[in-house]
Amino acid sequence: MTIKKIPAPRWLSRVVLGAALVFPALPAQADDGYNLPTLGDTSSSIMSREQEYQMGRTWLTMLRGAIRTLEDPQLKSFVENRVYALAETSQLTDRRLAFVMIDSPELNAFAAPGGVVGVNAGLFLHAQTEAEFASVMAHELAHLSQRHFARGLEQQQKMQVPFMTAMLASIVLAAAGGGDAGFAALASTQAAAIQEQRRFSRQNEQEADRIGLTNLVAAGYDPLAMPNMFERLAQLSRYDSTPPEFLLTHPVSQSRMADTRNRAAQLPKGGEDDSVEYQMMRARVQIHYESSPGLSAKRFRVLLDEHHGKHDAARYGLALALTRGGQHDAAEDALAPLLQREPHNLTVAMAQVEIDTNRGDLAAALARTRELMNSYPGNFPLQFTEADLLLKQQDYAAAEKAINRLAAQRTDDPDVWYLAAEIRGLAGNILGVHLARAEYFMQTGDTQQAEEQLNLALKRANGNFVVSSRIRDRQEELARRRKQLEEL
Repeated sequence: MTIKKIPAPRWLSRVVLGAALVFPALPAQADDGYNLPTLGDTSSSIMSREQEYQMGRTWLTMLRGAIRTLEDPQLKSFVENRVYALAETSQLTDRRLAFVMIDSPELNAFAAPGGVVGVNAGLFLHAQTEAEFASVMAHELAHLSQRHFARGLEQQQKMQVPFMTAMLASIVLAAAGGGDAGFAALASTQAAAIQEQRRFSRQNEQEADRIGLTNLVAAGYDPLAMPNMFERLAQLSRYDSTPPEFLLTHPVSQSRMADTRNRAAQLPKGGEDDSVEYQMMRARVQIHYESSPGLSAKRFRVLLDEHHGKHDAARYGLALALTRGGQHDAAEDALAPLLQREPHNLTVAMAQVEIDTNRGDLAAALARTRELMNSYPGNFPLQFTEADLLLKQQDYAAAEKAINRLAAQRTDDPDVWYLAAEIRGLAGNILGVHLARAEYFMQTGDTQQAEEQLNLALKRANGNFVVSSRIRDRQEELARRRKQLEEL
């Protein structure tokens, strides 16, 4: 059986992502918005941090099964590294983060309970500098550090009694002969509850802005990047009948933009605004969503000419576009000045690996990858590339060893388990195939297929005590996850 990655219908992803709108949030307890909830506060009595963590990870498996994700290891690694760096200077105490990179050109990012951080690839298209990208992620980390989800549940409970009392009074009025007056009162009661949710949501956004700005500066970025990003979002909304997904849950008002700019102006200046590496990641995303590599190559050539050949990201993008269009020699010529100047720059060197791979020179690609691994031990994109190259060379035994090392490090990465299942199958490790498939299905929320794979693996274990015990442990974990999914 081959694992097939089938994208879910768009309505399902909207339902999953739109769930965040259901939960209102508590206002900040102080004007500066910097008070952190503590383990002893009332929100912790509604939902503990560990409950948030478990629920968030369960929700993540549902999300992965409902949307198309981006499998680019370099983009995934960039997001993870930058967000972890921001987390180090944030108020986030529980830094067990999990990431999902969504294959969508729409501008969106979100943070869900339990440290789940989601990024649409479209964020790279719209955030024109690394600081703007970081400003969005710092904002999302502030939602996590302030536990806005748990506090929203608390506020929902507080609203429930007065709301239900008012609604009951409206129904009684209508039943007693009040007629339209009773129904009007009922409608106004519902409208008041919705307005209260919006008020709390606005206060959450302001709090996340303020804390995010402080984090942005602490991480070494220019604080003006946040109001600049918000103003660009407002412009997108103004000239587009369909606003970006991000604005549906993060509305940007004039007062919010003004408040953020005023606060940014009072913070230390001189932080980092942009980096060549970020622009290279943007180039990867731009090529992914453009209609053809040829179109991308023309655009990067124009950009390179405008800067008289001195635009590293445009040169990098041109090389990628050319090799993906089958022009490998031209791609190598385009990349050569960069590679000569910075032979140990990981992003640039991996572009040469891609050129060698696309040309069919797998030996050169593998040799360069392994040379880079000496300089960057434990690097995820390099390890993933090594396993994939060994697979392409049909060295299945070595490929299996490589992917097993990576799977031991990234146990919650469905893309790693997907590749592991393919490699193990070709290596003739049928037990390993079932185990890898089970992990893949567990990470993507398909508990039925995960159970089938674990049952097949248990039969293949042939009574081996150690292996059977490990499989039964996974069956118990699967049962726990299934229960959580049912509760959601």
